Amino acid sequence: MTKPIVVTGTDTGIGKTIFSVALTQALAATYWKPVQSGLEEETDTQAVVRLTGCKALPETYRLQVPASPHFSAEAEDVLIDTESLTMPQVDGPLVVEGAGGLMVPLTRETLYIDLFKKWQAPIVLCARTGLGTINHSLLSIEALRARGCNLLGIVFIGEEVADSERTIAEYAGVKKLGRLPLLTQITPETIRTAFAENFRLEDFCLQNGENV
Repeated sequence: MTKPIVVTGTDTGIGKTIFSVALTQALAATYWKPVQSGLEEETDTQAVVRLTGCKALPETYRLQVPASPHFSAEAEDVLIDTESLTMPQVDGPLVVEGAGGLMVPLTRETLYIDLFKKWQAPIVLCARTGLGTINHSLLSIEALRARGCNLLGIVFIGEEVADSERTIAEYAGVKKLGRLPLLTQITPETIRTAFAENFRLEDFCLQNGENV
């Protein structure tokens, strides 16, 4: 059975949805975002479908307020039942995208990283290349490992900063999966080309937790 891949980030707004688009497109995968906060603009699920043409599962929770899921849910009198957020079974690869960073609260008792620990699916950590990324990345990696999460590797997003990327990978002993450059035009074609030029597809083709 093909293993799902979880895409998370060191922070919000760093480009992990664009990377999720690239990975979903490359794997011809199904996409799932468990909780969507903010519905006024195009949602992440809608963007992934538009840019990949791939299948997407509906979000388990759709919240109007563009804020942390725990805050949005409380503002709308919605109870997020984290026990119901189980990994869906699909035919073929599945790409699952979290919200914001690892420590984003789903409820007053549960963080996203707690969900990742429960799932034990391979995790791709997305990090920016700009100032501050060493601290944010090393803290995120340490948090994942402290909880026994299955970290597949790190993906950098932005202009190349070779020393920061090397420092993070070497200091943390984590595999650098590649770097997605900033795209002046975001289209299916530019995303497909950027992934092909900067990543190895086999690094993300997993069977029972192993590369195939």
